[in-house]
Amino acid sequence: MNWDQISGQWKQVKGKAKEQWGKLTDDDLDVLDGRRDQLVGRIQERYGIAKEEADRQVEAWSRKLH
Repeated sequence: MNWDQISGQWKQVKGKAKEQWGKLTDDDLDVLDGRRDQLVGRIQERYGIAKEEADRQVEAWSRKLH
């Protein structure tokens, strides 16, 4: 699924994001509102990982969404 599709369907896919990254709160996901760069930043912050690793995780996650 490309990021435009994910952004457009954010309300439907944010539950899947929460399953993938359990440290993200519902408030985090509401504020992100489908913005990829902010999702990467929030994952980086919550998990204490490098931006490149967070970006890789988001890319892998988005590819497996249908």
